[in-house]
Amino acid sequence: MARTGRRVAYRKRNQNRFSMFLVSLVVLMLVVVAAWRSIELRQKINIKAQEQQILEEQIAEEKARSLDLDEFAKKIQTKGYIEDIAREKLGLVYEGEILFKEEE
Repeated sequence: MARTGRRVAYRKRNQNRFSMFLVSLVVLMLVVVAAWRSIELRQKINIKAQEQQILEEQIAEEKARSLDLDEFAKKIQTKGYIEDIAREKLGLVYEGEILFKEEE
């Protein structure tokens, strides 16, 4: 009887070792998967940070362009600018003004 008790205890010990091996394997797989996903997420974060920087630069350029357009809008509403354009494009001439044209 003593021999059968030892065999049962030996089997239980081997089963416990095998169970611990399986649990350790599962935990190791989870750690590997988590590390892999972490690397992928870091790469995505870097890509998004670069995209954000590019978009911020575009925003700054558009703000500068908007300021230029505002200045141009103010400029084109002045009387002097309107007269200059009218002279160039429409041939505006005041009374008593003499125009000289070159002969071709």
